[in-house]
Amino acid sequence: MLISQKEWEDAFNGAYKGDTEFNMPMKNHTSLAIGGPADVLVSPADPMSLKNIVLLARKKNLPFLPLGGGTNILVKDDGIDGIVMNLKSFRMIHVIREEGEEVDLFAEAGVPLQMLVNFCREKGYAGMEGLTGIPGTFGGAICGNAGSYGCEIKDVIHSVLLMSFDGRLDRFNAGDLGFGYRRSAVKQTDIVLNANIRLRKDNADAVAERIRKFLEEKKNTQPISERSAGCVFKNPAGVSAGKLIDESGCKRMKIGGIEVSNVHANFFVNKG
Repeated sequence: MLISQKEWEDAFNGAYKGDTEFNMPMKNHTSLAIGGPADVLVSPADPMSLKNIVLLARKKNLPFLPLGGGTNILVKDDGIDGIVMNLKSFRMIHVIREEGEEVDLFAEAGVPLQMLVNFCREKGYAGMEGLTGIPGTFGGAICGNAGSYGCEIKDVIHSVLLMSFDGRLDRFNAGDLGFGYRRSAVKQTDIVLNANIRLRKDNADAVAERIRKFLEEKKNTQPISERSAGCVFKNPAGVSAGKLIDESGCKRMKIGGIEVSNVHANFFVNKG
């Protein structure tokens, strides 16, 4: 363990608000439900507490990992050294601008992506329907440029507020974030705090119907009710990774409690 509970309490002495858990098994915080303990798992209650954690990590040369919904991560049995940061308290969504057919939303990084999709469904805001059924948080979706059905998070992002390793806050336009296929230029030591997204107004029933169709298709083609980390491999140009795995005869292959899904071969599911 790189930092003890006493060292943690001495370092902050009241300068931190939020939950703190020591030696916390990461299997309880990842969708694959495996992984050893993190030295410290923190859920800061506000940006100042988050900044104080970042500054402490820098001062003591402690590694830290910003964690979204734990849906695209594989944690080793030895666990994670240093600090894991969960932004579950950062869940605000609100409208910041409406002009003609355009609408801009503000959303914090800890908002579950499906909560944001559902908010748009209820309001009749179009643009995020293709992201339905993708687990995890809004912040994690930004870091990995999550997408499906021809829609990627970069398509709706207007700007993103990042906290860097020295506690500095900078807002970046979408074009400055290096979005590509399942990637962005957001560094591992950067923390997404919030983002503004630009959508268009539509009929709420029409938005809901598109979401329903996408979700129904996912239920039929992906093991969304099982424990997994989502798609394991990126698709090579012009071909599906799942198709290649299937054609290699690896469907239902099992090692320990992990099995290649019989529903979609690019999903490895935890059967243990």
